[in-house]
Amino acid sequence: MIPNLPPLIHETGQLDHAQPALMDRLWSLGWRHFGSDFFRYSVMLGDDDQIQFIQPLRMPIADFSPSKSQRRVLRRNQDVEIGVFPAKVDAEREELFLRHRERFTSNIPDSLRNFIPSETPDRSPCECRCVEVRRNGRLIAVSYMDVGDEAVSSVYAMFDPDESPRSLGTLTLLEEIRWARAQGKRWLYPGYATEQPSAYDYKKSFRPLERFDWKGKWVPLA
Repeated sequence: MIPNLPPLIHETGQLDHAQPALMDRLWSLGWRHFGSDFFRYSVMLGDDDQIQFIQPLRMPIADFSPSKSQRRVLRRNQDVEIGVFPAKVDAEREELFLRHRERFTSNIPDSLRNFIPSETPDRSPCECRCVEVRRNGRLIAVSYMDVGDEAVSSVYAMFDPDESPRSLGTLTLLEEIRWARAQGKRWLYPGYATEQPSAYDYKKSFRPLERFDWKGKWVPLA
């Protein structure tokens, strides 16, 4: 094995229902899921066909405090209504997703159901909540997060591209952190990022963060 490269991991599995403690354990080992399809992988091909090294991330919620730029996002969005509700997929959210996917240039998904396929997303395969952001009653952003025993895990986030100056992806993640802290959770898993620069780099601005080394240990993200 070449030094400093992560182990090559590409694993999948099926799980229709998982208790909260089991979800905590799976997240701690780098697993993610869409519906009952579970997966974890340490490398992927980027849009330029270059190998990218995957970094599962997690945050110790008690140690988080928003940065100056994140506080600006909160001030910029004082005119919106934010709520946390049991997860669902409906026509309103599908319409938002169709606007959101206009940002993509490749691997364009067909539907929000690609990411939230369960007919009962609020409880299958585990409890799931969604953060809703509305402006004058109109839905402009939604994020989904799974709920475990000691942790929550971000699943998917989307927003109206016309509202991009609001940094709504950052806003919904800040609300997930606030909600998880109020529930007494220990960890928040914001999902995968890559070692190389990518569209997922905004997750790395939430500090402190740890990354999974694919050998069983979580270490501080440099």
